[in-house]
Amino acid sequence: MDKAAWQLDARPAGADELVITLGGRWCMAAALPSPDSVTPRLAANVRRVGFDATGLTDWDTGLLSFLGSVLKTCSVHGITVDMAGLPPGAQRLLAMALTVPEQTLPGRNNGPTGISAQVGTALIEFVRGMPAMLGFLGEIVQSLGRLMTGRARFRGRDLWLEIEEVGPRALPIVSVISFLVGLILAYLGADQLKLVGAQIFIADLVAIGMVREVGALMTGIIIAGRTGASFAAQLGTMQVNEEIDAFRTLGIAPVDFLVLPRILALMLMVPLLTLYAGFIGMLAGLLVSTTIFDIGVFEYYTETLRALELKHFLVGLAKGSVYGAMIAFAGCLRGMQCGRSAAAVGHAATSAVVTAILLITIAASVMTIVFYQLGI
Repeated sequence: MDKAAWQLDARPAGADELVITLGGRWCMAAALPSPDSVTPRLAANVRRVGFDATGLTDWDTGLLSFLGSVLKTCSVHGITVDMAGLPPGAQRLLAMALTVPEQTLPGRNNGPTGISAQVGTALIEFVRGMPAMLGFLGEIVQSLGRLMTGRARFRGRDLWLEIEEVGPRALPIVSVISFLVGLILAYLGADQLKLVGAQIFIADLVAIGMVREVGALMTGIIIAGRTGASFAAQLGTMQVNEEIDAFRTLGIAPVDFLVLPRILALMLMVPLLTLYAGFIGMLAGLLVSTTIFDIGVFEYYTETLRALELKHFLVGLAKGSVYGAMIAFAGCLRGMQCGRSAAAVGHAATSAVVTAILLITIAASVMTIVFYQLGI
């Protein structure tokens, strides 16, 4: 250790005060002392630590690293630190370093590892997030109230752009998934109905299932993964770029300008996509019935018309509207709650999809029970 390059001394200056004297050249090139050389001096009776750097000739991050470790030790022991004796530049850099919280990076060993612990942690986080969710829901209700009275401020062009993105551009993926789900329902029903020679009722199963339940559910899950994550990423990126703060500075409510068009677009388009998904699913059932189970096209068509009632369409539309509102709520909520980093944007997108699917599942269960009890 080259003690000629630096000087370090720690002496008591009173009954409960310790003064650390720094001198010479404190640079990384020199063999600087370890902070542990000062730690034993911080006895139980020390309540205040000061610095004397009048003899300091040169310094760089080596000094800051040493002082940072000393300040952390003092913080752990509840010791007051007076940095007035340090160089002004060092004081500013240390203040900045202590202001920014330590970043926690995800790793394999971070957080709970057991399944029970993970479930408990997720439940606790969900409960803790309920006040924020309810607060954001209140802001949306107020924004809808301003919309009804003509006081909401957003561009109509943005609404049409969101409708185009949510509706027409989602048709290909909705078509593929709905067709495959219709095939699955037809084969599943036929496997059981052929036991009693009632394959004609495949039309009933596919039509009612797709229009009333499966079409809305599958459409909601597709839109949650496609559009909900997109909403969270868009708003999260705006949060990172401080664009949302700029809206508030200009006196524009972000909920009116950014959230409201997205909610309206999904509430309008998801019910229509639900009806479209039901139609595609019925076409898949028709294809299976006519090519595999020798059911005539006219017979399948007649049985489908007999099975479907207006209430089935209304139930599907109601569920589609609720699912659309929940997807938009989850995506916008996570986007507005996004942090100020690229990793936070990714986390917001993932959290938006998980939250949307959870809300859709809960809503589907509750609405199914309610409609059953009402005889709808």
